[in-house]
Amino acid sequence: MKSSTAWPPKNVAFVLGVDTYTSLETLGRVDTIVLDKTGTLTLGAPKVVGMHPAEGVSPAQLLEAAAIAELPSEHPLGKAVLAKAKEEGLAPPHPKRFDYTPGKGIVCAYGGDTIVVGNRSLLEREAVSLPVSLNGSSTVLVARAGRFLGGLEIADVVRPEASAAIAAIGRMGMRTVLLTGDALAIAQDVVARLGVDELHAELLPDQKLAKVRELQQAGHRVAMVGDGINDAPALTQADVGIAMGSGTDVARESADVVLLGDDLLKLTQALRIARSCRAVIWQNFAGTLLVDGLGIALAAMSFLNPLLAAFIHVSSELLFILNSTRLLPAGASAAKLDRG
Repeated sequence: MKSSTAWPPKNVAFVLGVDTYTSLETLGRVDTIVLDKTGTLTLGAPKVVGMHPAEGVSPAQLLEAAAIAELPSEHPLGKAVLAKAKEEGLAPPHPKRFDYTPGKGIVCAYGGDTIVVGNRSLLEREAVSLPVSLNGSSTVLVARAGRFLGGLEIADVVRPEASAAIAAIGRMGMRTVLLTGDALAIAQDVVARLGVDELHAELLPDQKLAKVRELQQAGHRVAMVGDGINDAPALTQADVGIAMGSGTDVARESADVVLLGDDLLKLTQALRIARSCRAVIWQNFAGTLLVDGLGIALAAMSFLNPLLAAFIHVSSELLFILNSTRLLPAGASAAKLDRG
């Protein structure tokens, strides 16, 4: 999305694309909120909180191999690994080759060795022999020259307002679904802490897209909330795509609605505004039909003269306008954002 005004606009909670009215009307009818984890429910600033080297491997060897692979990466997990390496006084060199697979991890080459950093499926694809039992909380597994070096435990901080936002969504009668590429154990911890209704973990971007389609095919109206490149396909597929204001440009371009800032409570505010707008529209629509129907009936029975008809018409229009003003106390809660 592009705007000729300063970003973000002041005194607004969310921004709508050019199809403003359709997006707002659809948002007022959604019954399922699908959420990404990293950067949406969490702050997106993960930290390495534990190192679990394999037998015969030192923590320094494990961390160095991971840091070499993550050096060219822009992923939040990669930044966490590099921050830990810096903290330990390591200066990783640049790899000779770098290949990133979304949702899986990195394969790179350095010093004649192939370094693999990612999830279990990536290491298995690269023919790395893994131990039968792995630490369930290790989100990043590391191998070098075909040898498994161990795992790095990485934790992200849950947004302080996330629990209140999930609870508010539940009170509005909507179901919450978490779709994440992270390890199941990590995702389960977040779900337990926040009270999310449904969880699907260790998903690739196309699998997130497939889950959104499944929900739609089951008859649900789906709003997808995300912030990253991996969320873009699901954001586009959802009935309403909602991007975090701090998210990537790709996510914002793919979304119908952009929340301003990082506060998840603005999502609940957007949902309330959309529902209130839809309710007022239908109240005014039903009222118009009722008044017009009554007027036709009175006129047919010769009980309605022109003066009385004009009075009823003007009075009813004034009543509907006053009903619409109930939306005004929220102030400038939404702004239209033109695409350039």
